[in-house]
Amino acid sequence: MHKTTLEQWVLLDRVIELGSFAKAAEATFRSQSSVSYNLSLLQERLGVALLKTEGRRAVLTPEGELLLTQVRPLLKSFHYVESHAASLKKGIRTRIDLVVDSIFPRSRLFAILHQFQQLHASTQVHLTEILENDGADMAEADVMVLTRRQDLTGRGQWLRNVDFVAVAHRDHPLHQLPTPPEEADLANYPLIRIAGQSGNDSPQTAGWTFSTLDAACEAVTWQVGYGWLPEERIASQLENGTLKPLQLSHGARRATPLHLIVKKDLAPLDEQITTLLALFQQPEH
Repeated sequence: MHKTTLEQWVLLDRVIELGSFAKAAEATFRSQSSVSYNLSLLQERLGVALLKTEGRRAVLTPEGELLLTQVRPLLKSFHYVESHAASLKKGIRTRIDLVVDSIFPRSRLFAILHQFQQLHASTQVHLTEILENDGADMAEADVMVLTRRQDLTGRGQWLRNVDFVAVAHRDHPLHQLPTPPEEADLANYPLIRIAGQSGNDSPQTAGWTFSTLDAACEAVTWQVGYGWLPEERIASQLENGTLKPLQLSHGARRATPLHLIVKKDLAPLDEQITTLLALFQQPEH
């Protein structure tokens, strides 16, 4: 058996937060004597003084500060469990399965997820990043951000374009040519492709294919070849000059559309799905 109770630690936390036994008693709908008794019992069972008085305020002793710091994550976790149970009782959605094409800007994606978490802390988002047409099973996905406008599980609408730019390492021979590179010049070096990525290059173009976007970006950075990469994903390398845009006479930039797709049988949409869709669609700052 445990010597102390969760209730006693909660009362200690409230006393420190509010500064007095009287305010803690009022906040927890107890009598002041009840709060005092529970905290006396807590200290007695631990054999450690947790509180001392400074003026009219109750403050922690060094030992009390150490122990309460260790306990607070447990109090927070227990509060989450109770909130989660309340959500289940009310029938609130507790999970959203989200599939996002890996070319979607990550800074934007995580900003959206952060905002969603602030609004719906009891709803977990299960995120799967995919590459275009990689054959991933999306039958259970509730919301999808894909290059194709329509998926077997639902219909969508245009969300945004992702800009791709032709780049190579700053020391790559393609940057040393006296004139803008032509097709014949590009053919002399490996083209770095992202698996499943649509493009305008010829199927006969010599190249290496990578199964992840990050690997393709690193391959170009390490001078394995040149390629069209999402501008947002390589923004830092472009800014510091590690990667440089190729000065092609045409086709130096490409745009790939992404669409926001909702699972067909999600009707009517619940509050959590509606919130997530609105966050994806809100203007970027």
